[in-house]
Amino acid sequence: MQPRNMSMSGVVDLAAVKAAQEAKAKAEQTRAEAARQGGTGAVAPADLVIDVDEAGFERDVLQRSAEVPVVIDFWAEWCQPCKQLSPVLERLAVEYDGRFLLAKIDVDANQMLMQQFGVQGIPAVFAVVAGQALPLFQGAAAEQQIRQTLDQLVEVAEQRFGITGLTVDPDARPGQVAEGLQEGPYDALLNAAAEALDAGDLPGAVQAYKNVLADDPAHPEAKLGLAQAELLQRVQGFDAQKVRQEAAEKPKDVNAQIAAADLDLVGGHVEDAFGRLIETVQRTFGDDRDTVRLRLLELFEVVGPDDPRVVGARRALARALF
Repeated sequence: MQPRNMSMSGVVDLAAVKAAQEAKAKAEQTRAEAARQGGTGAVAPADLVIDVDEAGFERDVLQRSAEVPVVIDFWAEWCQPCKQLSPVLERLAVEYDGRFLLAKIDVDANQMLMQQFGVQGIPAVFAVVAGQALPLFQGAAAEQQIRQTLDQLVEVAEQRFGITGLTVDPDARPGQVAEGLQEGPYDALLNAAAEALDAGDLPGAVQAYKNVLADDPAHPEAKLGLAQAELLQRVQGFDAQKVRQEAAEKPKDVNAQIAAADLDLVGGHVEDAFGRLIETVQRTFGDDRDTVRLRLLELFEVVGPDDPRVVGARRALARALF
């Protein structure tokens, strides 16, 4: 089964926005579930290094990457450089105290995973953050270089995705990492929605997300997914050149500016989309202004309230309104 957020090309544009918000939501749900069960969600130091195979990859790597960056060490028993690198990574996994999880994959036993990641030689080290695969380095790198790479990975995970890692308790019982991966009550519907998105079935995705929200109106992943699916549905069939030409020729036309802003966001031009609508708010009044304001708030939902671009745009919107 192909994971919901897996992208071998890395973190890009709207897909990254979706992945980030899903990751934040999943991490929050995991912590909340642990609290309801009377636990802390803490793991033992031994759980920071795990062996992963093809059967457990989605559970042990993709799902886990919603709450902690997962560093993947592709290795083999016959590989001498691997025997130099792997102990360093294992030591650093414990030293970093839950800020990343190390997943070791034996390429001889897991050829499919090796091919999926495009591994040309070993040792090869990748990371998965919020389901997004990122190449780190190949070969037995120096420890200083490894530390710098890991520091950058941790920073990206925290700032872009809100993923702060695992809580480590030296007294915790080993094995809690695997126990924490319980299927959520809406996973089937959310998977159906994501599969519909991947297949281009936008009405199906919209309906699947609405089905979740009908039962849980505050569900963060469903709210985000619905906002994204509705955005993609709106721009489907747009003539991009015509939309942008109309927006340039009619700066006070609310519908033209809204359509262009939708295209901006889908193309990953987040600040352009926000700036366009804020300027339109400044030029309009009454119902037109309110229409633009509401669309801007919808786009905020797609990007996420914690994104610094949203925070800045909210301040700019407040100045435009008052």
